[in-house]
Amino acid sequence: MTSILVVGGAGYIGSHMVKLLLGRHFDVTVLDNLSSGHRDAVVGGCFVQADLEDKIALDNLFAENQFAAVMHFASCIEVGESVERPGKYYQNNVANTLSLLNTMVVHKVKHFIFSSTAAIFGQPEYTPIDENHPKKPINPYGKSKLMVEQMLEDFDHAHGLKSVCLRYFNAAGADPEGQLGERHNPETHLIPLVLQAASRRRKQIYIYGSDYETEDGTCVRDYIHISDLCDAHLLALAYLRENQQSNQFNLGNGNGFSVREVIDKTSQVTQKNFEVVDSERRQGDPAVLVADAKKASEVLGWQAKFNQLEKIIEHAWQWELNHNWPN
Repeated sequence: MTSILVVGGAGYIGSHMVKLLLGRHFDVTVLDNLSSGHRDAVVGGCFVQADLEDKIALDNLFAENQFAAVMHFASCIEVGESVERPGKYYQNNVANTLSLLNTMVVHKVKHFIFSSTAAIFGQPEYTPIDENHPKKPINPYGKSKLMVEQMLEDFDHAHGLKSVCLRYFNAAGADPEGQLGERHNPETHLIPLVLQAASRRRKQIYIYGSDYETEDGTCVRDYIHISDLCDAHLLALAYLRENQQSNQFNLGNGNGFSVREVIDKTSQVTQKNFEVVDSERRQGDPAVLVADAKKASEVLGWQAKFNQLEKIIEHAWQWELNHNWPN
C-alpha cells in the first residue's frame, strides 16, 4: 500500500482526507498536535501526537516510515487573529512548514500537497479569480501561505521536491455519511454559524455589511464541499505520481452565493427561523470572491459533485443535528 503522511489530520479538512484515503486503501499516518484538531475525528490509520517544532520527533517519524507523499493541513487559519498575533502565523505556517520540508529532503520524500488559500490573492482585481491573478495578500495569514508557496518553488529547484498547492476558497459542508464535520473553536465560518443559530446554539446571526455592490448588497463567496475538496487532493496525488512536476490550482465551485442567500437557504433546509442582525462592514472584506477552477478541471480532471448550496447545507445540518458539539 502507498503510505501517506497527513499533517493536521485531526482537523476539519484533514480528518475528511484521512477517511477518503483509508477508503481508497492507502496506508495513512496522521501527525497532529491537537491544538485545534480532535483525536476522535481520526477514523483510522496510525496517529502520532507531536508538533512540527519538535524536529527530533519529526525525524524519528520519517526514519520509521517510508512515506510516498505528505499532505499538509496543519496551518493556523483565522485572518483576524493573524493581524493581532502575526508571530504565531509566521512560526506555525512558515517556520514549522520549513522544518517539515527540510525533514522531507533529508529522508528523500519527494511529493508534497499543500493546503493553500485564496487569501494569497488579496483584494480581487477581477473575478472569477484564476491562477494568474496578482498575488497581493493583505494579512499575515495570506502572506504566510504565499511564503510557503514560494518556498516550495525553491525546494523544487534545489531538491526536486515536487508539490501541488491547492488554493481553497470557502471549504464547507460535512461528510455525507455523517461521521465527520466542522467544529472549530471559535467558529468563524458562515455556514456553521448560521446552522448554530438554527439549532439555537447561537442567539442570532450577523450580516456584516448590506451595502456592497452585489445583487442583494451582501458579500458573495464561493463555497466548496469538503468531499469535493478531498477529491481534488486525491487527484493531485495522482498528478504528482504521473507527471513528476509541481503545479498550483484554485479550487471552488465557480458559483458565488451571497451571505443573505446562505441564510435564506439555511432557513429553508432546516425549516427553522432565527434572528438575523444587520451590522457594519468588516474591514478588508471584498464584495465578491469567486474561483475560476478551469485549470483544476482541465489538468486534474476535477469536477465538483456537490456544487449546489442546498446540498452543502444539508450535509452540514445533518452533522449539527447528530452531534451538536459545544462551542
